[in-house]
Amino acid sequence: MNSQTDYSPTKRACYFSYLSMSSAACLPPILFVTFHEMYGVSYALLGTLVLVNFVTQLSIDLIFTFFSKHFNIRQTVRIMPLITSLGFLIYALIPMFFPEMAYAGMIVGTVIFSVASGLSEVLLSPTIAAIPSDDPGRDMSRLHSLYGWGVVSVVVISTAFLTVFGRENWMYLTLFWAALPIVTSVLFFLAPFPEIDLQQDLSPEKTRKKNLALALCVLCIFFGSCAENSMTNWISAFLEKALGFSKTWCDLVGIALFAVLLSLVRTVYAKYGKNIYPILFFGMIASALCYMIAGFSPFTVLSLAACVLTGIFTSMLWPGTLILMEELSPRPGVAAYALLAAGGDFGASVAPQLLGITVDGVSASEWAEETGKALSLSAEQIGMRTGIITSAIFPILGTVVLLIIGKLFSRGVFREKKEK
Repeated sequence: MNSQTDYSPTKRACYFSYLSMSSAACLPPILFVTFHEMYGVSYALLGTLVLVNFVTQLSIDLIFTFFSKHFNIRQTVRIMPLITSLGFLIYALIPMFFPEMAYAGMIVGTVIFSVASGLSEVLLSPTIAAIPSDDPGRDMSRLHSLYGWGVVSVVVISTAFLTVFGRENWMYLTLFWAALPIVTSVLFFLAPFPEIDLQQDLSPEKTRKKNLALALCVLCIFFGSCAENSMTNWISAFLEKALGFSKTWCDLVGIALFAVLLSLVRTVYAKYGKNIYPILFFGMIASALCYMIAGFSPFTVLSLAACVLTGIFTSMLWPGTLILMEELSPRPGVAAYALLAAGGDFGASVAPQLLGITVDGVSASEWAEETGKALSLSAEQIGMRTGIITSAIFPILGTVVLLIIGKLFSRGVFREKKEK
């Protein structure tokens, strides 16, 4: 297609897709208690659904990393939302008509809509990056900001629905969220599609530079994802167990406000932002400080503020790394985006799990018992605070990676040599 093609419908389709895809991530946890009470599904099995979601998305990331040239990207993007709808339909209808097979339906549905979630992470960013733009970085930030707004919308709408109509009608709520991706698919079929590079013929020197930039960006997005998702997954439990807030307060002020601040910063960057490197560098340092303040501070309000403010400072660490990759290695290709998505997904899984292991291990130790008595805290509170403090290591290591990137960039390692 020529340079005069109007890609605004394509952008809108990508934005709406990212907005609607958030339901696949945050709707299941909202329904976990319902599943436990209605179908007797254990919490261990409910936790397995989260693991299945992660493994499926990571598998899609890796498949596209190595085999992207074998896919028709245009058609994959167009049918991707329909896969989400199919997953939600199975997720809702099998428990509705076959209650004895409820968990099997949840597993199958999770696998299917997780495939679509993995595809969205891999394909929407390079689609936005391939669209001609005066400031592609802002377009990328706007895309990722909509995920956070989608999370807030899903939480509010789903909570209101379950409150008004009752938990026993959860399947109708799921069917509602299954309808939105169908709209997305229609938008994609009606929109023009940009040309996306699947593979590039590069000189050995350019290949070496590209691989170095990609490796450093994978590390950066891994540590950035660790910094964001450690707090995302544990903020509610930390506020309730370590600081003593009520469950409602933890969800509304903790989870919801965290998501709002994260999305707000991405939206502001999409409108006014530039120079992503210093934003990433400051975000890593400030995130580490927030984790340490949250864990060490004896003042409850200060710890609460540090937890919530982490949403601001981690907001650009994932999308910002994608922008940085474009600056270091222009038009990196689908495989590069897939590899970064894999790094981000891996961080989103590993960091919260390590934090949980730390909390359990420390809480059961004699040191926590003795320290808790000295500070008038329970062993569990000591464990929670220790877990939060140790999570600061991720943004600290991310800062080191950014220092290396900055040093190499200042030496001109990533710049193209001018031909004579």
